[in-house]
Amino acid sequence: MSLLAAILAGMFLAAGAIFVLIGSFGLWRLPDFYTRLHAAGITDTLGLSLMLVGMMFLGGWTLVTVKLVFIMLLILLTSPTATHAVANAAYTVGLRPFGVPPEDLAEKDR
Repeated sequence: MSLLAAILAGMFLAAGAIFVLIGSFGLWRLPDFYTRLHAAGITDTLGLSLMLVGMMFLGGWTLVTVKLVFIMLLILLTSPTATHAVANAAYTVGLRPFGVPPEDLAEKDR
């Protein structure tokens, strides 16, 4: 493995770890369910994708890289879908967003 690949891998792994750390602070500090769900959904998708790219640089052109690409595609498809499904279920059962005035909600939700 070349020095450039190791440096790039380290940068991607560090960036992914930083995004996951920021997301964990978002889960702790944000006021309601929807904003916490947004923080978790964005940071796990982006943070994990960056870390997988870093692992691809470490793996080189091998079967490991192909498997990591498939894992990344699976995460990129399932994480936003699951986040949307959970948010839609919460909205359907009547969980209202924090700080939204009633006139901004749909007519049936007032």
